[in-house]
Amino acid sequence: MNLISLENISKNYSEKALLNNISLGINEGEKIGLIGVNGTGKSTLLKIIAGTEESETGTTIKANKVRIEYLPQNPYYDEEATVLEQVFKGTSSEMKLIGQYQDILEKINNTYDESLNNKLLSLQSKMDDLNLWDLESDAKTVLMKLGIKNFNQKVKELSGGQRKRVSLASALITPCELLILDEPTNHLDNDTIDWLEEYLNKFKGSLLMITHDRYFLDRVTNRIIELDKGKLFSYDGNYSVFLEKKAERLDLEQSSELKRQNLLRTELAWVRRGAQARSTKQKARLQRFDELVNADKNVIDEKLDISVGSSRLGNKIIEIHNISKTFDNKKVIDNLEYTLARHDRIGIIGKNGLGKSTLINILDGKIKPDSGEIEIGETVKIGCFSQDDSHMHPDMRAIDYIKEESDYITTADGSKITASQMCEKFLFDGTMQYTYIRKLSGGERRRLHLLRILMSAPNVLLLDEPTNDLDIETLNRLEDYLDEFKGVIITVSHDRYFLDRICNKIFAYEGRGKIHIYTGNYSDYIVYRENERIEFEEFDQSAPKEEKVKKEKPKNDKKLKFSFNEQREFDTIDNDIAKLEEKIEKLEGDTSKFATNFTKLQEIMNEKEKLEEELEHKYERWEYLNNLAEEIANQK
Repeated sequence: MNLISLENISKNYSEKALLNNISLGINEGEKIGLIGVNGTGKSTLLKIIAGTEESETGTTIKANKVRIEYLPQNPYYDEEATVLEQVFKGTSSEMKLIGQYQDILEKINNTYDESLNNKLLSLQSKMDDLNLWDLESDAKTVLMKLGIKNFNQKVKELSGGQRKRVSLASALITPCELLILDEPTNHLDNDTIDWLEEYLNKFKGSLLMITHDRYFLDRVTNRIIELDKGKLFSYDGNYSVFLEKKAERLDLEQSSELKRQNLLRTELAWVRRGAQARSTKQKARLQRFDELVNADKNVIDEKLDISVGSSRLGNKIIEIHNISKTFDNKKVIDNLEYTLARHDRIGIIGKNGLGKSTLINILDGKIKPDSGEIEIGETVKIGCFSQDDSHMHPDMRAIDYIKEESDYITTADGSKITASQMCEKFLFDGTMQYTYIRKLSGGERRRLHLLRILMSAPNVLLLDEPTNDLDIETLNRLEDYLDEFKGVIITVSHDRYFLDRICNKIFAYEGRGKIHIYTGNYSDYIVYRENERIEFEEFDQSAPKEEKVKKEKPKNDKKLKFSFNEQREFDTIDNDIAKLEEKIEKLEGDTSKFATNFTKLQEIMNEKEKLEEELEHKYERWEYLNNLAEEIANQK
């Protein structure tokens, strides 16, 4: 069944054509990854499909009763709402009903009123009719999985990453036939990304998403669409299949381009000789020559092949001597001791909020450790790519921002590559180089900031989440560059593909500020972790940052508690699981008993499959309810 179709859609931004007469259909059961270079209009296309933005030409046809849920890159937040209230601020009828219920419940908790109580009873009846209590429980389960535990915390008290996860939870639990996600893996740690992969693989509806996470694309999608120079190219299969099919397409385009150029040379020679007469045949040949000249050229993406020159690294690079750091009475680094080697490529991993960026900032000299010291060799030249791009002046042109750092970069063989040439290698063509920074997309600004760091020719690179908001093509360029980089690389990243490609050591935050060091890339670490049953430390991001917050605003410190339905479920869930396991065990015995009766066997297998799905859901609910019970017990 076709859910939505776009026909001949076009959209421009200033003088730039983002979408050029494109058509697209999304069918039931499809899980689509949308990829393309930053600034080419991917987010704009999602907005048009979601109905939050209109195209300039073309039509959008949506099937009857198809519900679309959309998570934008920058969602709207009600600063005064609680986490749970924000989750239920969706536009669907179900979310509106739960939102009303939460609003009235909040008012009754503050001031009892008979009329409010009657409204609450009426809403409870409607929620019973629509069976929405599971939706409220699912919201809390998803929030817990995303690392949000204090459902009563105000949105204004959350970090940017926490807010994005709250919006993601809202999108995931809203009933819909088409779920649209714009960069859902940003601000998620590796374990949470693994959980989200599993969640979306079980999702019954259709999915359309933008993400730069190549492993995520490989494991979730069954179709890839690429937006390139205003045109859409569709490939059935996951990201690995896409790479194979795109390579085939580029080979064909390259062959066509070579034929076009050969024919153009032949026609050019004929034109230069001059036509002896103005016959109709000759006019047609001249017209064909014009068409060959003006035809769209199939420019083949080139691999970035630069043997980068950098200043010499001495024997002493960076020595870390028993450094420790504490924030808000929480130790984020505990007696870290390490001496960097010349060929170290270190990936720093761990849950959000544990202090990964703190380590980068200590190495860069922006903050000092509480104890211990950092010794930096005299030949070390550090380049630090941070998540903050506030230093970029909006009224500066892109090329001037790069030239402010350096006019050229020297390669290992002593030749020079100009700032403009480097811009082109990082996908800033001649026109874009003279674009003002304020007109660049968020991903384009990140790419420009990264290029400026590389233009400084450092021999030690500190990269704090370098893959956030970068498109896959730019990531490929960056990885090609780093392959030839002769210095030390230390990177904080949640991009598993990037960590596998770049790193030969892993610094893992595994609990109470302890950083454990492993040799190998991220996949090697995961194998070791699974064998040794290592668990990351849980970080309570809902805790107030300072004790005085509790003293100043005691009325906002609401205690967690079970709802009536959650308490009832908690009391019976162990028995429910035991009964389901008994039923499944009995059916497994029946499969042998009715092995020769195909009709009966099929009925047994179908029933067993349903019970197993129900049991899996109960296991998830058991985990959530017991975690919540532990949280409630700990606050007493």
